[in-house]
Amino acid sequence: MQSKIGKSTLEIVVGDITKQDVDAIVNAANNRLTPGGGVSGAIHRAAGPKLWKECKTLGGCKTGEAKITKGYNLPASYVIHTVGPRYSGSPNDAVKLASCYRSSIQLASRYKLKSIAFPAISTGIYGYPMEEAAKVALSTIVEELKKLDSQMLVRLVLFDKNAAEIHERIFQEILKELE
Repeated sequence: MQSKIGKSTLEIVVGDITKQDVDAIVNAANNRLTPGGGVSGAIHRAAGPKLWKECKTLGGCKTGEAKITKGYNLPASYVIHTVGPRYSGSPNDAVKLASCYRSSIQLASRYKLKSIAFPAISTGIYGYPMEEAAKVALSTIVEELKKLDSQMLVRLVLFDKNAAEIHERIFQEILKELE
C-alpha cells in the first residue's frame, strides 16, 4: 500500500528490513545499541561486525532518541538506531514511541536522506500491542511528513501479513480523519 502525504510518500509492505534498498533503515535498538535479538540482531548480522564497532562509540541511546551509523554490508547507506519503550500500559509509552518515529525522521531529514524504512518499533520483545503501536507510528509519521519541505519516502516494513493489515486499516482511518 502506498499513499502521498504532502510532498512525501508512505508505503506499508511485508518484508525483511535488512534487504530494503533505501537511504536508511531504522533499528529498533536497546539502550546500549548492542546487537540483541529480533530486528536489532538481524540488522547487526546483515551489516557485519563494523556496525557494532561503530555503535560502541556512540555512548548508547536514550528511549525515544535516535542516532545514526553507516550501513556497512546492508543495501541501506545508514542505520538509524532508536530505542522504543517497553510497554507498560502508561500514557507515557505512546509519547516515547512517537518520539522514536519523530526523532528518526528528523535525523534522516537533517542528513538529507530521501528514503527511510521502519520496523514496527517496540512490538516484539518490548511487548507493545500491534494495534496501539500502529496508531502511534502512523499518526506520528503523517504529522512529520506534513512538516517536511523536501520529498521523503517512508516505508513501514512489517514482518507478516497480519501486521501489515493492521497498519493499513489504521492508516485508512487516519486518512479519513485528515479529509
